[in-house]
Amino acid sequence: MTATGPSPSPRPRRAGTARQGRVPRTHSLRTRLLLCIGATLVAVCAATAITTAFAQRAYLMGDLDDRITNAAERGLDGAARQPDIEDDLTFLDDTGHPAGLLAARLDDDGTVLTGAVVRHDAVPRSLTTAQRTALAGIATDGSRHTRTVPGLGTYRVAALADDGVRVLTGLPMDDVEHLISRLVAVEGVVAGAGLAVAGCVCGVVVRRQLRPLRRVAATATEVSRAQLDRAEVTGLARVPARDTDPGSEVGQVGAALNRMIDHVESQIAERRRSEERVRRGEERMRRFLSDASHELRTPLASIAGYAELMTRGTSPIEPVLAWSRVSAESARMTGLVEDLLLLARLDEGRPLQSAEVDLAALVAEAVWAARAAGGGHDWQLELRLDAPALVAGDQARLHQVVANLLANARMHTPVGTTVVASVETTPARRVIRVRDDGPGIPPSLLPTVFERFTRADTSRSRADARQGGSGLGLAVAAAIMAAHGGRIEVDSVPGCTEFTVELPTAGNTATVTRVDPVTEGARASLR
Repeated sequence: MTATGPSPSPRPRRAGTARQGRVPRTHSLRTRLLLCIGATLVAVCAATAITTAFAQRAYLMGDLDDRITNAAERGLDGAARQPDIEDDLTFLDDTGHPAGLLAARLDDDGTVLTGAVVRHDAVPRSLTTAQRTALAGIATDGSRHTRTVPGLGTYRVAALADDGVRVLTGLPMDDVEHLISRLVAVEGVVAGAGLAVAGCVCGVVVRRQLRPLRRVAATATEVSRAQLDRAEVTGLARVPARDTDPGSEVGQVGAALNRMIDHVESQIAERRRSEERVRRGEERMRRFLSDASHELRTPLASIAGYAELMTRGTSPIEPVLAWSRVSAESARMTGLVEDLLLLARLDEGRPLQSAEVDLAALVAEAVWAARAAGGGHDWQLELRLDAPALVAGDQARLHQVVANLLANARMHTPVGTTVVASVETTPARRVIRVRDDGPGIPPSLLPTVFERFTRADTSRSRADARQGGSGLGLAVAAAIMAAHGGRIEVDSVPGCTEFTVELPTAGNTATVTRVDPVTEGARASLR
């Protein structure tokens, strides 16, 4: 017995072969339209030609049958003159018989006894035996029959009988068949010429009608080649206005493509803006953390230094003075932390307390407090009220806004500066203005004046450099105003700086959630 090895395993079929991944090839829309139109025209022309040929043949055959019947009746009348002579065909000698007329006398069995064919300008010619045999067996009931007669061609024949006289007559069908053949040939030529002309016209029409679709396709192809994920995408190609007519299907496609391109551009632009906002936010957060760390490090270092001196017991500074400095730095750090916590809560969109607040009383109280803290300035209060200055909001936070504005004017203007705080009312708004006649804010600082840790120490004089703030006062004010549905803005030129605070009336207060106070404040400062 012969040992056999294992049969070879079938070769694995590779994925993605041409057979599996081949995309069926399709013709263009223009080609398919022309093929469809051509096939339809060919079918219509063929149906028309066939129907016409059959109708004409039926008409001609009907006319031929009528003539045969008339000829048979005339032959029967002529044969009736000699009923006893069965082979009498003298009636063919009469005039008026058409050329090619075939006539015959029949016996009782339908056998042709004698027959002849009428010739043009000649005596009738008798039928041969083969010809008589081809005509045998035709019933004498007047029905028409088609027989092929040797030597004569195809005939249409009919037989009649009356009083024992039986006559068969026939007429050739060659003329009818020839006429029908010519008719079919003419129809074929006309149909072919018509199809050629129709094909050319349809080709031109289809080409012209598909031009807008080709332009739309070209626009779509150009847009598909754009690198939408790499560079800034603007000015993408659009479908021309003439190809966006909503009255046509191509126009609807073109208009829809333009809307899609607009949507793509707007989405890309929005994504770019969002990425830019995130980038600026991250940058602002890094700067914020850096500034906050620096601001906290300064008082902490001061506190640590005084504590170390007092711990050694050899400090030339009096303990009472050292403890007062430690308390001052602690208060400064506490205020900074409280401002940071307030900004964080407002950034999170936490709602503030809401109650009816009289702005006139609030501003008056803030002006009295500022006068007590900065006696070297001229503090003034103006009330221009056409109605009670009532708003809905958090009284403590609104007082903090006014206090920060007054403190900002006190710290950044020299002694003797006049600071005017005014309250105005309009039908829809309540307005607080804080104006001073100090040196003003530099134009380069105005766009960022409401951002966190923005300072103007080098541009606005102060009595004591250590009295400078942390740079959060105006940012806190902007955040509080945004949370109340109001706004704050500043206008400044040398000799006049004015902060304007606008709040809705008590009945029109808007609910504000999740507002970026820095962005809102910067936007308001640029108005």
